[in-house]
Amino acid sequence: MNTLYKVEILNFQTILVLPNYWTNQKYKDLLGVMEYGDISEIPEAELKDMCYMAIADNEPEESARLILGYVFSDRLNSGQIDNLSNEMREEKMWEEYAEIGYHEDFFNTGQILYDAFNGKFPHPEAVEFEVKITSDKLKDLLIDDKITEAALIRLLAHGMPEHTLINRLFTEQLSSQSFAEAENIIWQMNTEIQSDNSALVTVISSKYFFQNLKYVEGFEAETHNDEEVEEED
Repeated sequence: MNTLYKVEILNFQTILVLPNYWTNQKYKDLLGVMEYGDISEIPEAELKDMCYMAIADNEPEESARLILGYVFSDRLNSGQIDNLSNEMREEKMWEEYAEIGYHEDFFNTGQILYDAFNGKFPHPEAVEFEVKITSDKLKDLLIDDKITEAALIRLLAHGMPEHTLINRLFTEQLSSQSFAEAENIIWQMNTEIQSDNSALVTVISSKYFFQNLKYVEGFEAETHNDEEVEEED
């Protein structure tokens, strides 16, 4: 008999900034990219404001090009960056770009451009929520005392409507033994073991994928981890 896990969605909220991404060091890097000049005398507390001012001193598309070049320097070529710097004025690349693994960085790029240009770029919105998972077989699901992204998404998909995006786009992955996209769908995740049969999982991800969870009440469902692939000698 397959195990049913009890699921409760707690503290669902929309967030506009991802924690711990834009650090003072990254603000310094961006000031260099913007050719600000000597930054050695800028107090740490003023780095963010100075960075935003430097960004806003350029045309929006030019700042988008420079920031995209900084964030995606090893993943996108100059032609792609030029095209995207124009598209980002209208398009939510953290939802629409074909490579899901880039979505989190597109969100962070969109967030700083939106803030620096007072709304001239699309408004980035993410979601943060907690999932309480309860089962007397909880330990069977854990890997190194953590819930995996694949197992969590499979579990949450049961609680969302059939037409929700994850159920439509990843039908095969939800039922199969491999869900490689799961680690990119969930941007940040933390598992807190509360007892032998209870865990609290904090998730940050795109509103695009999980907005329907806001209206989900408690439910019970099955899930499973990906099948481990043995490496060949």
